[in-house]
Amino acid sequence: MAAVPERQHRSGSVTAHQIGAYHEQRARRYLERAGLRFYAANVRLRGGEIDLIMRDGATWVFVEVRYRKTACYGDAAASIDSRKRQRLQRCAAHWLAVRNQSIETADCRFDVLAITGSQLQWLPNAFV
Repeated sequence: MAAVPERQHRSGSVTAHQIGAYHEQRARRYLERAGLRFYAANVRLRGGEIDLIMRDGATWVFVEVRYRKTACYGDAAASIDSRKRQRLQRCAAHWLAVRNQSIETADCRFDVLAITGSQLQWLPNAFV
């Protein structure tokens, strides 16, 4: 597996954006090994962003990737609050609407790939 990015910020430290990109790549590879097919990453829409869009057979899978260095203040999955879930659902609804689909009728789900330290935890159908 690739190391955390080497390129550093002016201050000499790796940026939060670089750390996030690294862990999103880890998540993508993990899900691909589990049989999902990659469709898109970092899809920016009005009101938010979808980290990964994957396919599991005919099902659209909208994936939120969360990373925490340690679990001192709760694990990565616990950091997804109701506001974040609503934002993801709105983004997914908009993304599907552009493709003439409805979130109510499309075969889709919301997964979370939580990374705490070096541990990956995949939560399929994490929320509705």
